[in-house]
Amino acid sequence: MTFAERPEDLTTPEEALSMSGLEYMERMLAGELAGPPIGRVLDYAATHVEHGKVIFRGTPRFDFCNPMGTVHGGWYGTLLDSAMACAVMTTVPKGSTYTTLEYKVNIVRSIPLGMEVETIGTVQHGGRSTGVAVGEIRGVEDGKLYATGSTTCIVMRIAPPA
Repeated sequence: MTFAERPEDLTTPEEALSMSGLEYMERMLAGELAGPPIGRVLDYAATHVEHGKVIFRGTPRFDFCNPMGTVHGGWYGTLLDSAMACAVMTTVPKGSTYTTLEYKVNIVRSIPLGMEVETIGTVQHGGRSTGVAVGEIRGVEDGKLYATGSTTCIVMRIAPPA
């Protein structure tokens, strides 16, 4: 996956609306479309995409710590929001867009710095106006559960220009 380095690298709204969410995610994973710059900054990227499911992998660095030296909850939240919302995106039809309305994170245990984790987002409901998904963060090597999450996204049909 390649990441956008400047605004011009991102897909235009018109181009994004010309494909389904699944097609968009597949093309991004294949490197045909630039990934979001936040993935480069926070060291995570999509590794698997299918209808209703997206997997990201990431590794927390010291830069992502809170004042107590543990991984900041915002890093957990960002990975979960990305995986869960992108899973919903895979159910969004051509001509529509979506955004997160709310998400919740439950941190089970602290992720050790430098340990690669996998964040799995799975759709529970992909409808015309809403999408609901759940997620979990697990250690790649140890398989332990580090956090869970849930999200509700709004799906919006965009009318073509008159």
